Amino acid sequence: MSKRDYYDILGVSRNATESEIKKAYRQMALKYHPDKNPGDKQAEENFKEAAEAYEVLSNSEKRARYDQYGHEGMKGMPGGGFGGGMSMDDIFSQFGDIFGAFGGGFSGFGSSGGSRRRVRKGTNLRVKVKLSLEEIAKGVEKKIKVNKLVGCSTCQGSGAAGGSAFSSCSHCNGTGQVTRVTNTFLGQMQTSSTCPYCNGEGQTITNKCNTCSGSGTVKGEEVISLNIPAGVNDGIQLSVGGKGNAAPRGGVPGDLIVQVEEIPHPELIRNGTNILYDHYVSFPEAATGTSAEIPTIEGKVRIKIEPGTQSGKVLRLKGKGIPSLNGYGRGDQLININVWTPKNLSREERELLNKLNESSNFHPEPGSRDHSFFDRMKEYFQ
Repeated sequence: MSKRDYYDILGVSRNATESEIKKAYRQMALKYHPDKNPGDKQAEENFKEAAEAYEVLSNSEKRARYDQYGHEGMKGMPGGGFGGGMSMDDIFSQFGDIFGAFGGGFSGFGSSGGSRRRVRKGTNLRVKVKLSLEEIAKGVEKKIKVNKLVGCSTCQGSGAAGGSAFSSCSHCNGTGQVTRVTNTFLGQMQTSSTCPYCNGEGQTITNKCNTCSGSGTVKGEEVISLNIPAGVNDGIQLSVGGKGNAAPRGGVPGDLIVQVEEIPHPELIRNGTNILYDHYVSFPEAATGTSAEIPTIEGKVRIKIEPGTQSGKVLRLKGKGIPSLNGYGRGDQLININVWTPKNLSREERELLNKLNESSNFHPEPGSRDHSFFDRMKEYFQ
């Protein structure tokens, strides 16, 4: 089943401003909020769908990728197919301020009455993955070992020693928030903030785990499998949801941000989805015609060079380039023919060339020009 357009989900135009997108998401989130629609699975799905759309369109980098490549370009972004969809914990930990700041009486999934325990999220990790041109052309699965914070196995990530319990925080009465009342000339003003004693968790540990000192996390490593789609560009960032650092005491794990680094090919040059290759022929070969074996990203192929080929002639191998990231078509390989002019001539070679120069066949025709050069320049500036 194909995903709906993110702009249609939020009901905004493609040139909507950041504030318009935020306002539209706020309205959708309050309309389909689980507290307002208890037990309604469709409303919950709509709530998640709106959060996924806002997560992309509220981020300038992700929005640019989405505008250019659509949902296919979101592979590698949270909720875009590379690292899985967003959970309720993800939504409330990332966008909880939207619900609390703009009314509606909703404070968090499964809670009501204006208080919500803070869901802590682990930090993101960043790694670089080097890919050859051949790997980029085909797509590849890479397994990488990542050093990161993982859940403590001794306490199962809870931070509490075996058999010990959690107690409700006495400072916030288990709400995770503290309320302060300030007298002003306008009257009393009430403000709420995260409880500094329990860090918004609403509970404290009676006996901390000796292995992790109560944090619920320890240093460890994990082997992660990355399915990198064909056609990625150098510098593009992909995100694997939930594969970053573990969060303290069972919170939501962070994400793993993967930056692609393209390894330069020794002979081929990438230009978007096209592959460029310079091929040199001698003057006799250009004049009489020849064939040559050249490299491509799929292996060697043989091409035919017609008699009378001029320097700067571009030959095209259809479909021998890089697939488009959005899945539409594939680039070509462009072969630029260069006629090699020898630099050091013997006396006999110089005399032979002087004799050939006397023939009219070895002089350019009046009004002739290198059309291939002009065609390439027009293509470049289009």
